Amino acid sequence: MHEVIWHGRGGQGVVLAAQILAESAYMQGFKGVTSAPTFGPERRGAPLTASTKISETPIRTFAQIEYADIAVVLDPSLLKVINILGSLRPGGLIIVNTPLKAEDTGIDGGHPIAVVDGAGIAFRHHLIKEGAPMVNTPLLGAFARAANLVSLEFIEKGLK
Repeated sequence: MHEVIWHGRGGQGVVLAAQILAESAYMQGFKGVTSAPTFGPERRGAPLTASTKISETPIRTFAQIEYADIAVVLDPSLLKVINILGSLRPGGLIIVNTPLKAEDTGIDGGHPIAVVDGAGIAFRHHLIKEGAPMVNTPLLGAFARAANLVSLEFIEKGLK
């Protein structure tokens, strides 16, 4: 099973990204997929997480993810607020929305890092909601490339 944890803030489309990834994986042929938000009464702008589980076989347990294989960070300021590495398996992949190079993110701990300027892409393609860039869509594309799990073709189908 592949476990993905999404970190972002309310209003960034974190929960929707987790759902789209699950739907895309199912369309690609994975037999077991789930997505679930993890948040309380927080409001827009508050940190929250969502998870996606992807499996070749049906998923029979719906427990929260303890240690993910992949962490996707929609808001890079959360790297200083939340212990993202603490929710990641050793050697797990981190995908970060940032214009910085991977080596300039300040992330250490032996994890492979993929970076994408999701906000820049969102602005260039007018993916704006209430004045804020919708970075979930570019991060789904980055996930397809970096994780090599669900293809961009099926991510596109999941977005439609």
